[in-house]
Amino acid sequence: MALVIQNVKLAHRIYRLTIQGSYSARMGQFFMLRCWDTYPVLSRPISVHNLTEDSVSFLYRVHGTGTWLLSALQAGDKIQLEGPFGQGFPEPQGRTALVGGGIGAAPLLLAAKEIPDASVYLGYTSVPFGLTGFHEISRNVTVKSGGTIVDAVDPSRYDTIFACGPVGMMHSLAQKTESTNAELHISVEKRMGCGIGVCNSCTVTSAGKSRKVCTDGPVFPAKEVNWNDLHRL
Repeated sequence: MALVIQNVKLAHRIYRLTIQGSYSARMGQFFMLRCWDTYPVLSRPISVHNLTEDSVSFLYRVHGTGTWLLSALQAGDKIQLEGPFGQGFPEPQGRTALVGGGIGAAPLLLAAKEIPDASVYLGYTSVPFGLTGFHEISRNVTVKSGGTIVDAVDPSRYDTIFACGPVGMMHSLAQKTESTNAELHISVEKRMGCGIGVCNSCTVTSAGKSRKVCTDGPVFPAKEVNWNDLHRL
């Protein structure tokens, strides 16, 4: 068990949870979190938002019972977390862009810390949230409210692009990237049972094979994924 340092509401249904302790993780990896005993049965997979010497933070959206219970946590409460799990974003090559849509910005703050010269593009349906950390790290942050952040990205300017957000946004970015030399890697979200590849509940198709989001992902090369499969998630 670990202790909650703070659990701050940033916007409607959006929270940033900070947990005490010394942890390590690569950009794009996730932990399995739970603050309940038996119900819900499953822990919740949430990507690492930020790391310091004595804490780990998670940016999440309240979507169901599990995340609703997480949102009720207060400083000093106990929480169980296991991880880090999954394959994170690879080592970037050359000029790099980070593209996030809504809560998809969550894993990109740690990426921005590891790649401080990356260009950051963040899109929101309405009111932006969680921007302070990005502005503290990067001098090149583009924020768009309404529409799609993909319109602001010119893939031909970059060698590597990391993206996380709605499937439609990432698919549109993939199509825009096809005619360039940029390598696009996307972070996929899917309900998980175990987080370690045992239950087979989070399979997707990548490179023509069945892959597990928890162990083979959650990050995949965009050119290898089956977009029809992802749109059904």
